[in-house]
Amino acid sequence: MILVVRPEPGLASTLAAAKEMGLNAVGYPLFEIESVGWHCPDPDAIDALLIGSANAFRHGGDALGGLRSKPVYVVGNATGEAAREAGFDVAAIGAGGLQHVLDDVRSGTRLLRLAGAENVPLDLPRDVRVETRTVYKAVPLELPEPLRALQGLKLTVLLHSAAAARQFDAEARRMALHRGGINLVTIGPRVASNAGKGWADIHVSDAPNDKAMLELARARCI
Repeated sequence: MILVVRPEPGLASTLAAAKEMGLNAVGYPLFEIESVGWHCPDPDAIDALLIGSANAFRHGGDALGGLRSKPVYVVGNATGEAAREAGFDVAAIGAGGLQHVLDDVRSGTRLLRLAGAENVPLDLPRDVRVETRTVYKAVPLELPEPLRALQGLKLTVLLHSAAAARQFDAEARRMALHRGGINLVTIGPRVASNAGKGWADIHVSDAPNDKAMLELARARCI
């Protein structure tokens, strides 16, 4: 049994991918994404946007309106599609995290990064400037009591973020789950390092996407 704990709309997307692969998966979000009020800097002082999640477009609000003339550097196809749906032109789509996206940014570019309250520190290339605005936050949720029964079904939990790893670790303690019977599949090593100890095993996906995570779960955990 696979448990998916990412917030919507990603939760539904992962469950659909699991169904397409013939995997038995259930979902319950460990977070709810909420907008955060923010002030847009002077658009004339910005050359492009740097975006690591489609949530920036879903929750950016009216302040995004003055930025639609700016090209966008994004992580992943889903974020790129969200950018286009919001009326932005995508300059480049990266993979493997925002740090790799920066490799495509021209020297001297002034970037505005629209991010969540928790975001990954970046090592900036020479002569690239980044100003960050927080436009959304993840509000933790508790796992419902009926999910306790899943731990007896050779449970595999998919973890898409470091915040999800920490929250599931905390919820496992609160619910006194038997960690030795639970496998974790994480989207990357940073997520694995935040997942705590005592699990049956922690597997790190070779690629940061649902297909790779689900294939890993099927090969190693089911």
